[in-house]
Amino acid sequence: MRIVVCLGGNALLRRGERPDADVRRAGIVRVATAIAALAHEHDLVVTHGNDAPLGLPDGETAAEATLGAPWPLDLLGARSQGLIGTLLVRTLRNVLPRRRVVSVITHTQVRADDPAFERPTTAVGPVYSGRQASFLAVRHGWRLAEDDQGWRRVVPAPGPERILESDTVRVLLDMGTVVVCAGGGGVPVVSDRTTGALCGVEAVVDKDLAAARLAEDLKADFLLILTDVPNIYAGYGTPGRRPVLDVTPAELRDAHYPDDSMGPKAEAAARFVENTGGLAAIGALDAAYEIVHGRSGTLVRPDLPIA
Repeated sequence: MRIVVCLGGNALLRRGERPDADVRRAGIVRVATAIAALAHEHDLVVTHGNDAPLGLPDGETAAEATLGAPWPLDLLGARSQGLIGTLLVRTLRNVLPRRRVVSVITHTQVRADDPAFERPTTAVGPVYSGRQASFLAVRHGWRLAEDDQGWRRVVPAPGPERILESDTVRVLLDMGTVVVCAGGGGVPVVSDRTTGALCGVEAVVDKDLAAARLAEDLKADFLLILTDVPNIYAGYGTPGRRPVLDVTPAELRDAHYPDDSMGPKAEAAARFVENTGGLAAIGALDAAYEIVHGRSGTLVRPDLPIA
């Protein structure tokens, strides 16, 4: 079976943990241990979230008056892919000594006319004071929004149209390689309508939706979305919450899960199942093997035909 594993940020880094190097390494060991058994039995592609919220390289501060042009988001996303990718590859090689393991920096093509470019809503980078936010808005033309912690930059999140390296990933899978790719949703790019030339854009791509797009392109059998909860809950955050163990795409959408937590995971699972007829599941990292074998997590399956 061909499985695309999507690692949520809370699977890589437990809630409340700092993204220090030693903590990050320990989290990667947990990931590799949890998915190694799947790699013994199945073709495996591993996607992941970004590192700490996208920010500038060490030593640079966006609020510095001397900083003429901050690093663009597409390059910051590529940097994050490389950082987490190398940690995953090293650790997976240690637990799978007889397997090829490789990390591929992947690019996600988005539409230049995607409506998301007119409605930037995804927060990235550090928290700023009101004074810093005003300075950055004027100096760099950034849009910033206030939340309960302060001000943060908000950027577009266009939908993934195509993972450009999916053919390469397919060849690697056919060779028996475990592939780490599509980190942070992939580096967002648009193509020139006339020349086809690629250009990075100031945006981010949702990692769950990118994983679903990749899984569809690879003709995967199973999309496995791993996080830090054992399954989806109906009524989450209320005294009457209950686990959802088996669900269809239509039922997932009818539940209206929040956009800032379970919503993108639910939508990614629904899209993959609808578009391929395959299976998807959402659950806890440490139960990855049990989820694929139907003993844990929330299974998302196609709608049953009406008799």
